Amino acid sequence: MNHEALLSKIEEHLKDIYQDTYSHSYLEQFQTFIEEWSSKSWTTPQPLTEENVYLITYGDSIFQDGKESLPILHRFLKEEVGQMITDVHLLPMFPYTSDDGFSVKDYREIDPVLGTWEHIRTFSNDYRMMFDFVANHISQSSDWFQRYLKEDPKFREFFTPKEEGFDTGNVVRPRTSPLFHEYDGQNGTKTAWTTFSKDQVDINFKHFPALLEMTEILMEYAYQGGTSIRLDAIGFIWKESGTTCIHLPQAHAIIQLWQTLMSHFKPNAQIITETNVPHKENISYFGNGTNEANMVYQFTLPPLVLHSFTTHDATKLTAWAKSIGKVSDSATYFNFLASHDGIGMRPTEGILTEEEKQVLVNKVKENGGEVSYKSNPDGSKSVYELNINYSEALVNKGEDKTEEDTVAKMLAAHSILLSVIGVPAIYYHSLLGSGNDYEGLEASGIPRRINREKLEYDAIKQALQNDSRRKGIFEGMQTMIERRQQESAFSPYAEQQVVDVDPRAFALTRLNERTGEKVFFAVNTSRETVEVDLPYAGVNLVDGGNVSGAVTLGAYEFIWVHES
Repeated sequence: MNHEALLSKIEEHLKDIYQDTYSHSYLEQFQTFIEEWSSKSWTTPQPLTEENVYLITYGDSIFQDGKESLPILHRFLKEEVGQMITDVHLLPMFPYTSDDGFSVKDYREIDPVLGTWEHIRTFSNDYRMMFDFVANHISQSSDWFQRYLKEDPKFREFFTPKEEGFDTGNVVRPRTSPLFHEYDGQNGTKTAWTTFSKDQVDINFKHFPALLEMTEILMEYAYQGGTSIRLDAIGFIWKESGTTCIHLPQAHAIIQLWQTLMSHFKPNAQIITETNVPHKENISYFGNGTNEANMVYQFTLPPLVLHSFTTHDATKLTAWAKSIGKVSDSATYFNFLASHDGIGMRPTEGILTEEEKQVLVNKVKENGGEVSYKSNPDGSKSVYELNINYSEALVNKGEDKTEEDTVAKMLAAHSILLSVIGVPAIYYHSLLGSGNDYEGLEASGIPRRINREKLEYDAIKQALQNDSRRKGIFEGMQTMIERRQQESAFSPYAEQQVVDVDPRAFALTRLNERTGEKVFFAVNTSRETVEVDLPYAGVNLVDGGNVSGAVTLGAYEFIWVHES
C-alpha cells in the first residue's frame, strides 16, 4: 500500500471511530506518525505454519534467586524445550502494581526483575515473541494517572470520570467490584471508570491523543521484536451511554486501524484479540476475515473439552466444532486449554445448560479449585471462570485413580488442542505437568494464583527427570508436537471437517488443499473402549503402524491417521 492509499485508509478508520467529532487534524497527526515510522528499518516475520506452537508464560515463570529472570527462562527453553515451542507469549513484562502484571505502570519499560529490552531482543533470536498490550487500562500508580489527579492538562482527558446523565445500566461487567472508583486529586476527589479494579483505570480512547499514544506503543512493540501482539480485554475500550460498553463499533474500528498499520509496516505479524465472551461475540473480532484480528482467543474450547472428559460425552464439543471452519488465509484461531486466568464460563452460554455448567463448578470445587463470579446488569451474579490447574480439573475423582490416568487424560485433552483448526498455545504449567498451587492461593487469597506458581530453574529441571507425572506429561507433549509439526494438514489455515463417530469420541479431518495432505483425528473421552471407522487407510502417526477399516481406542486414547 503506497503512502497516499495508507493515509486514505487511516482516514476511513478515524471517521469510523470519531464520527461527528472527527477532525482533519487527526489525519495530519497520523501523517507525521507514518513518516516517522517509515524512516525506520523493519523486518518481516515468516507466515504461520503447522510448525508454530505458542507457549504462554510469565517472564519470571522460571527463575533463579538474585538473577534477572528473562535470561533464565530463555536458557531453560533452549535447553529443555527446544523448537517444539516456536513462539513465546510473555504475559505483561512491564512494571506493575497488581493483578500479576495486568495493572501496568509504564508500557515502555521492562520490569527490572525480569530484565531489559536487550534481553527481549536476545530472546527473539531463538523464539518468535508475543507481547501483551494491556490497552484497556493502566495502573492508578502510573505517571499518566497521577498527572490526571494533579490536573495536568495533557492527561486531563486520558481517563473517564463519572458523569451525571451517563447511563451505565446496561454495562457488561467481568467483575463484581464498583464500575467507578474515587481517588484523592490535587483539587479534591476525582473519579474514574474501572472495568476491572480500582488499580486498573480505563483509558479514554474517545480522547484522540490517548488513541494516538496507544497506537505509538503498539508500533513500538512490533518494532522491538513482537511478532504477535495480544490485545488484552480489548472489547471494553469504548464507552457510550446506555449501551453495554463492550464490542462497540468504535472498538472494532480501532483494531482495524491497528491492523492496517501492522499490515503495512510488519506483514505477517499477528494481532490477537482477547475477549472472554460468548463465541459469536468473540469471533466478531475477525471482522470480514482480513481486516481485523489475525487470531482470536478460542475461549469456548477449554470448558467444552473439560465438559467432554468430565461427562465422557463429546456431543456438545462436536456440535459446536462443526460451526468452526477456515476464516481466511490470514486469520485463524488462537487455541488454548489453560492460561494465566481461569477457565472462562461465559463462552459456554447457549451451548451448555445451567445444569451442565453446575457439574463443572461442583467438580472444580471438589478438586480443590475456586470459582470467580461477575455482576450482571440486573444486579445478579453468575459464574465467570473456574480457577484451577487444567490437569487437576480433568480428574474425575473415584474414577481416575492413578497418576497414569492423569497423564493420559491430560495428553488426550491436548490432542484436541493440537488437532483443531488454528494455532495451538500451551500454558507453561500444562507443558511442565504442574498441579494446583495451594500455597500461592492461600498466601495471596487470589483465586487465579492457584495456577500461577513460579518454578525455580534447577528444581524444575530435576523434576522433569525424576517426577513421573511431570516427566510423563512433558515428554508426551513433546512427542505429540514433534509429530504434528511434520504434517502440513495441521497448517493454521488448512480446512477442517468435524465428523460424528461415537458420542464418547471427538473426531475430525484436516485437509491442506495446497499440498493435498490429509490427517484424520479421533480421541476417546471416556474410559471405555470405542470403535471408530476410519475414512481411509493410512499411517497412524502415533505409533507409525498402518491402519485401515476400523480402530479401537482405549481409555483416553487418540489417533492421527495420515492418508496413504
